[in-house]
Amino acid sequence: MYTYRYPHPAVTADCVLFCRDGQQLKVLLIERGNDPYKGCWAFPGGFMNMDETAEQCSLRELHEETGLVIEQVRQLGAYSAVDRDPRERVITVAFYAVIDQLPVQGGDDAAQAQWWPVDALPPLAFDHSQILHDALQRLASEG
Repeated sequence: MYTYRYPHPAVTADCVLFCRDGQQLKVLLIERGNDPYKGCWAFPGGFMNMDETAEQCSLRELHEETGLVIEQVRQLGAYSAVDRDPRERVITVAFYAVIDQLPVQGGDDAAQAQWWPVDALPPLAFDHSQILHDALQRLASEG
């Protein structure tokens, strides 16, 4: 359907979900079930289908990997470091939201899903530490 004479990147979408458990801020992570970074923790996310927007992709991946269905996310930004994904050239669009803490369960290519206190996180896959840093700054600026 599309033919281009030059290489082009793949596009993914990641979903950064926060909740508050009392005064403690938590973030939702999935344990990756596949390489790269198999066994590492990351945000729910994945490759965008040709018939969906980046926002739709983030919500679909969130549902597939955690079982959560939410209505709305806000765009955090695009991440395009050349080496951010070892598989191929990938640009991700990150989205975020603050929701009530709901039960989650790993699905699709996520071995498990879990809420983590933001001050006690495991090492994160890809460039997700930078994405988290940016999301926390955005939350702080929103008050």
